[in-house]
Amino acid sequence: MKKKQAATEEPAEVNLDTSEENEAPVKAKRIKPDAGEEEEVVYHPVKLSRNDLYRPPTAEELNQLKEAESLFHCSLLKMQMGELLKEVALSERRKQQIDSFIQTVTKLFQTVPDSPEVEVSDLSWLSGTVKVPFLLLPKITKGKFHMAPPASIDLIGSYPLGTCTKPHVMVDLAVTIPAVSHLSIFFQTQYPRKRALYLAGLAQYLTSSSDIGTMRYSCLHGNRLRPVLLLTPPDKNSSSFTVRVHACPPPGFFKPSRFHPQRNNIRTEWYTGLQTSHSESSEPPTPHYNSSVLGDLLPRAHLQFLSAISSQCSAFADGVALLKVWLRQRELNQGTGCFNGFLASMLMAYLLTTHRISNTMTAYQLLRNSLNFLASTDLTVNGISLARDADSTAPTLAEFHSAFQVVFVDPSGHLNMCADMTACTYMQLQHEASVSMQFWDNPTVDGFHSLLMTPKPMIRTSDHVFQLCELVKLQSSCKKLNLLSELMDHSGNYIHTALPFILSLLQQGLDQRIQLLTHSLSPDPEWSVESEAPKYKAQPPLSFGLLFRPELAASVLERGPPADSPKAAEFRQLWGLRSELRRFQDGAITEAVLWDGESMCQKRLVPKQIITHLLQLHADIPESCVRYVGAMVDDVIKSETKDTGEEKSLAVVQSYDDLSRKLWRLEGLPLSITAVQGAHPALRYTQVFPPKPLKMDYSFFDKEKTCRSLVPKEGKPCPAYITPITVICHMEGSGKWPNDRLAIRHIRAAFHIQLGELLRKHHKYTCRPCPTHLDVWKDGLVFRIQVAYHREPQVLRESVNPEGLLVVRDNEEAQALEMATIHKPLLTSTLHGLQQQHPCFGAVCRLAKRWLGAQLFTPLLRFNHVFPFVEGVFPTDFSADYTEIKNGFMASRESLPVMFIATPKDKKLSMWTRRAPNVQMLQRVMMVAAESLKVLEQQLMDGNQIQDVKVVMRPPLEVYDAVIHLNPKQVPLLSQAVDPPSVTFSRGVMTGSAAQSGGSLPVIDYNPVSLYLAELREAFGDLALFFCDPYGGTVIAVLWKPKAFSPVPFKTSQVSARSVKVTGDEANTVPNVEAILEDFQIMGKGLVKSVEARTEKWSF
Repeated sequence: MKKKQAATEEPAEVNLDTSEENEAPVKAKRIKPDAGEEEEVVYHPVKLSRNDLYRPPTAEELNQLKEAESLFHCSLLKMQMGELLKEVALSERRKQQIDSFIQTVTKLFQTVPDSPEVEVSDLSWLSGTVKVPFLLLPKITKGKFHMAPPASIDLIGSYPLGTCTKPHVMVDLAVTIPAVSHLSIFFQTQYPRKRALYLAGLAQYLTSSSDIGTMRYSCLHGNRLRPVLLLTPPDKNSSSFTVRVHACPPPGFFKPSRFHPQRNNIRTEWYTGLQTSHSESSEPPTPHYNSSVLGDLLPRAHLQFLSAISSQCSAFADGVALLKVWLRQRELNQGTGCFNGFLASMLMAYLLTTHRISNTMTAYQLLRNSLNFLASTDLTVNGISLARDADSTAPTLAEFHSAFQVVFVDPSGHLNMCADMTACTYMQLQHEASVSMQFWDNPTVDGFHSLLMTPKPMIRTSDHVFQLCELVKLQSSCKKLNLLSELMDHSGNYIHTALPFILSLLQQGLDQRIQLLTHSLSPDPEWSVESEAPKYKAQPPLSFGLLFRPELAASVLERGPPADSPKAAEFRQLWGLRSELRRFQDGAITEAVLWDGESMCQKRLVPKQIITHLLQLHADIPESCVRYVGAMVDDVIKSETKDTGEEKSLAVVQSYDDLSRKLWRLEGLPLSITAVQGAHPALRYTQVFPPKPLKMDYSFFDKEKTCRSLVPKEGKPCPAYITPITVICHMEGSGKWPNDRLAIRHIRAAFHIQLGELLRKHHKYTCRPCPTHLDVWKDGLVFRIQVAYHREPQVLRESVNPEGLLVVRDNEEAQALEMATIHKPLLTSTLHGLQQQHPCFGAVCRLAKRWLGAQLFTPLLRFNHVFPFVEGVFPTDFSADYTEIKNGFMASRESLPVMFIATPKDKKLSMWTRRAPNVQMLQRVMMVAAESLKVLEQQLMDGNQIQDVKVVMRPPLEVYDAVIHLNPKQVPLLSQAVDPPSVTFSRGVMTGSAAQSGGSLPVIDYNPVSLYLAELREAFGDLALFFCDPYGGTVIAVLWKPKAFSPVPFKTSQVSARSVKVTGDEANTVPNVEAILEDFQIMGKGLVKSVEARTEKWSF
């Protein structure tokens, strides 16, 4: 009924010229429905007069067109920006709810009762349930406190400014503490304590009100000196917004000059409780404590300043909103030392006041210019200030730099708004801004989605991550580093005290190995008003992210200065006993540190050795407190030798190179060899488990009588799987090549025989020629050489029709041959080159393939090595052709595969994904990948997880209808399983190095599991789908096809695996599930251990 009513409403007025308000709008025409018909509104195009149709565009329209052309890669980006701003903006309904709740809270605060004057240490006036949100250490005895109603209550922050955004809506309310509350003493942390007492008094009064929902304490940006009270409404809107109550001193109550960063406001004698000889002038400065007090003095002035700037720039609020979204996606907007929304607003205000951006710019332009400024300006070296007419007592930028790592001074000239920010956090901000600018300027990348819609937590943006788990150990670090003055400045917060020094130590030790060192921002703690303030050690572990320079990260040698250099002592002091004098091949004698690392797997963890050594030596942090997340996932691609296979891949490539050279030098062939190309994943470093040289145990096998090849013995476990490494050998073109497909095959077979004879004669290799290939046993590896003729795919496409005309038609056979002899070798050489540029490429591909196999996505395994290849090549090789590829894709989308991948040699057809995956498979992969990513990140970053990281490699079998359990004895790749069994089987392999040549040919490419799987798909592929982990999986999962179980009319030619059901005069057949399951067992006799029917309707 609602739809009918909506359909009969008057149509909205359609104004085609949005710029001229004086013109009357033109209504769209509506056709009236005939009587008896359902009412339906049909809109037709509006007919415009010739003058309206060809009217020149207005100035505003021209500006919009120019902006869309010059600023955005496409009009879609402009619309996306608009929709995002609508999404994060507060609705009018939400604003009404906030205003109503603020009025309620204001009225309650105005009725706070007075309390008698008491000593600061006397908490008897508080009820037993409400606690003080402050760690009362050291205890003080002097000072008075008196509870009274607030002198004033004001909205501050982003809500009155109009820059408040979803999803976490925080409304700031400043409650002015009355002057009668004895705030005048600001040193010895008395002011923060009295401020906390005042918040506790407010919380105690609000506990009796039913107009308040939940009440909790927190700290402003993690600063324990600035506790706040969080209030939520009592109704269903309790989670829609939070009011954050700040207790502030009256304006002008303190002189800002008293909080100069070089002045002291915490006495050493009071803090330590020990008598000292320090005079007031010799006390160490307390800049961080001073900035905390100053921060409470200035929020109203800051709001007035930002409001004045915002009124001059119409897009200010939208620009700040976009910048806040960008910061939130990078987890830089919350926590201690963050770049929060307030700083984002101040940054944009600075750019406007210094005329770096114009008041007429759009929100997108404001965002771009802000990111460009962050990327190009180093506030750790050259601070900036909003102060224009600061008084003479205001510190200089040099004085700020001497006290703080990052400097951004507020309009008063007295407060550094980045006082708590570390240099590493700002470097991370700079790095992210620089990367974002590159994305914005690249037309081939969806910058909007990448920069504003995609979260970038530390685990995704860092090469390695490590955590400091037992934070209480940082107390001993402060003692070891002699940080008493800094500890006083941070009021006992040993975590924030030690953090800058630990970061500096790691920067010095890792030096050229890293591009960027980042750390997590301590989250704002929240606790109930009835609980004591949490201890510092209660916060989550500190996480550190490392972004490496690939060429230097894995170096095992740290070469220092010459022994007679003045810097040698400094080098020895940094590295301790690990430093020693060494002579190098160039004759130099220098200090050096040599780290453990033989295999690539070990070398990747050299940074771990550096970090644990430095933390133990200089900060008293034991290795047991360091949780290193660098190589946790590598276990799933480790072999029995506990390495990750890089050395095996290199050995395969070296053996292949040697074979290639020997093939080139062969003499006596009728035609010369024009190219030798590898076509196996091991030669492009993407084989999950690279082939390893094997030394065969001949007693384990029988020998075939004619060619003396090894054959498996009956009753023995399946022999070790030996994968043939495919090598394509192209022969030169000649008029001697026939044009008949069968004759070409015969000639290729003859070449295989002759190549085998020559390799056996000149190099003593064991060879076995076959019609389709030549197997060569070399260095404990098997190379499968396939002779190729470049015109054979074309010959396969040619045929002669009955009229005698030559017809060229593409077919599956020609495509398969072209893929094997042309495209795969080209892909192999390209990916081999990519591996040389990016050493982690192969390992990443192998991990991705291992995950696909473990999750039983076997149909995708032959395509996934293309994904990282496209990501690496696309931005550089395709930038000029991007528009052509995109237009061709959009024009032919319906005829293209579900997953489209363009490569330099295939820009239109996506040959790699032509057969698979289908829609259902791709959707399933995307869904499982998203869930696996969540679980994996949680496993990597949370050390308290019960399960290991392999949980993402264990597929759920509940979704399948039947499961075929295999006999582990007959699974040759059992050792590659995600969870290999403790029981192992002898598979005819001996320890030791393999012979370079000679010996009997082993059993090649024999995997009973894959052969059985192929038979199942051939016999029952129309009834079910079969899934198996190709890397040591011991189960085959079966999923029935629903359409296959629909009854079909009886036919004698279609009774295989079906039973007949007669209904009246009709005879239909349906699949005989019981017989099919029994066939599974019979077909896999000796391999199949049991067949389990999972779905009840198929059980028997």
